Amino acid sequence: MSRAQISALVFGVGGFGALVAATASNEWKVTTRASSVITATWVYQGLWMNCAGNALGSFHCRPHFTIFKVEGYIQACRGLMIAAVSLGFFGSIFALFGMKCTKVGGSDKAKAKIACLAGIVFILSGLCSMTGCSLYANKITTEFFDPFFVEQKYELGAALFIGWAGASLCIIGGVIFCFSISDNSKTPRMGYTYNGATSVMSSRTKYPGREGDFKTTNPSKQFDKNAYV
Repeated sequence: MSRAQISALVFGVGGFGALVAATASNEWKVTTRASSVITATWVYQGLWMNCAGNALGSFHCRPHFTIFKVEGYIQACRGLMIAAVSLGFFGSIFALFGMKCTKVGGSDKAKAKIACLAGIVFILSGLCSMTGCSLYANKITTEFFDPFFVEQKYELGAALFIGWAGASLCIIGGVIFCFSISDNSKTPRMGYTYNGATSVMSSRTKYPGREGDFKTTNPSKQFDKNAYV
């Protein structure tokens, strides 16, 4: 099952990297061109700052100075994405210690428990990211299709798709880890016994008189003179 665990590690670590990129990105939502009068200027908004750019290549970003003026759904998404990144980091560490092809982690039984824990942590990380991105996307789509919403409308940014992809990779990696451990526990192991070194004593026979004494005999003298009579 080492190949399955290697595949799970690749999925989990790749998903963790995607979650980090999505959390740090500022393109969670982008101004829509459908309702914008000036199409040469657009606005990006992320979890940590707002950025504005134009067709000339000029960009300016302004961070959210205080959390008390940030909307509730943004704070909720922040907490979920931070939790997803933290769980993904610990899941990667547990996966390295729990893989059978590594020399750390202890015995096979201990490695199986660590690998199962890594799978659960990866799944939780993916669920946190999936929930955060879906909550943010639901807010954007609700405002976009609301006919009574007169403020600036936004579309889904690239960070949301990266977050969904990272969440899917983490969940897939965690599931593979859990199934690899269950399949490994069902597979019986063949036991080998060591009988020690054996030697052939061609010219030594045990003396029947006392236990532990040996008598050396000569095969040429085993026959007496009446053997041919």
